[in-house]
Amino acid sequence: MTLERLLHTQGFGTRKECRTLVRQGRVTIGGRACGDPYAEFEPAGLQFTVDGEHWVYRDKVYLALNKPSGYECSRNPLHHPSVFSLLPPQLVRRGVQPVGRLDEDTTGLLLFTDDGQFIHALTSPRRGIAKVYEVTARHPVSDALITALIAGVRLRDDPGPVAAAACSKTGEHTLRLTLSGGRYHQVKRMIAAAGNRVEALHRVAVGSYALPDWLPAKGWVWLEASEVMRSRGA
Repeated sequence: MTLERLLHTQGFGTRKECRTLVRQGRVTIGGRACGDPYAEFEPAGLQFTVDGEHWVYRDKVYLALNKPSGYECSRNPLHHPSVFSLLPPQLVRRGVQPVGRLDEDTTGLLLFTDDGQFIHALTSPRRGIAKVYEVTARHPVSDALITALIAGVRLRDDPGPVAAAACSKTGEHTLRLTLSGGRYHQVKRMIAAAGNRVEALHRVAVGSYALPDWLPAKGWVWLEASEVMRSRGA
């Protein structure tokens, strides 16, 4: 693959902009500047720098963001900054999308990819991929609340009861809730239907992938393909 095309696939701009990057000596491979935009390279695993920043060629992008409160999962947010503003512009240009959405005031694990099949696999209701949340409730968490969430509660516009895949009390006002569905505002609606109210909501896992404890709010990390496949429940 030519260097200009390689840079273009990785989100560094139009083909013309990528040619300019190379000709200006801003791209290095193997520690040496490459001034020929038409030089051929094997892309798989290729390591390079652009303006001194290290990159590795990736055919598909998979990453995890620790979403803070106050950000919308939209490229065109209405009232708050976009989660896309927390990612490098190169990744935004190449078309990464969030795998599902989190409300503006919900924090925690948000996966991104430019693999459309992966997004479908993770969000399809038929796959039943588990999502785990830590919930802070306004009122004390009672045994009756836990029992109701496991047994199933009635939500407006749903034909039958909606149940948690797992639920446990973790503190006087906190609980851990696992869902296999993806209805609109599902956690908040289920807690309300069970007689309480969500004060804070934090997603800690999707499938078998858990948000790393060391990843700070606004931080993101690359995922390896094997980790992503495991989070499909494959």
